[in-house]
Amino acid sequence: MPSLDDYKGKTPAWCPGCGNFSILKTFKEAMIDLGLAPYQFMLVSGIGQAGKFPHYLKCNTFNGLHGRSLPVATGFRLANNKMPVIVVSGDGDCYGEGGNHLLHGIRRNLNIKYFVHDNQIYGLTKGQGSPTTMEGMQTKNLPYGVLSNQLNPLSLAIALNCTFVARGFAGDQEQLKYLIKEAMNHKGFALVDILQPCVSFNKINTYDWYRQRVYHLDHTYNCESRADAFAKSLEWGD
Repeated sequence: MPSLDDYKGKTPAWCPGCGNFSILKTFKEAMIDLGLAPYQFMLVSGIGQAGKFPHYLKCNTFNGLHGRSLPVATGFRLANNKMPVIVVSGDGDCYGEGGNHLLHGIRRNLNIKYFVHDNQIYGLTKGQGSPTTMEGMQTKNLPYGVLSNQLNPLSLAIALNCTFVARGFAGDQEQLKYLIKEAMNHKGFALVDILQPCVSFNKINTYDWYRQRVYHLDHTYNCESRADAFAKSLEWGD
């Protein structure tokens, strides 16, 4: 049975309080619950704070170019269709530079699990607006506020008929662990958007902001209804 020590990598260099810490811990616990040892899956990432994920794990990893993690993961999947393939990206890496690959990965329904650390900012490059930054939010490179509409990755994925779409929160580790395990057990493309604060550069979407708004879907929710899923995906903020 694998243990947390089996996954121990380098000491993370994220900012104190970063949501990536809880995502990293939850990810390792989910792999252990699934009985997966570090050598039994492939983890691919791109560039960004989330892209550093493989640096802090002892497992099969590939850290590639900005936005190009999904093509690499596709190659691994084609070369070995027995080994689970996981992609970890940030919102900029996945929905910005890697957006074209995401569209076609969903369309092809590749058996790949995509976990997106969505803090609504480019953290590695010190606070630029990302595709999921809220319209009007002021950032270091956009002092008059973001002019573009905020990308809704869940609505996009559902519109493309993605076979598994979910959203978790870095501040709710048990629910996030459940979602990670469900995604791993899904046969086909799975997208999990993980809301997390950037404590250094996003002063709006904080832990408190999320905790006042996030909630669990109860047993009455029909997870097989595309219409219901699309309606839920449109909920945001107030």
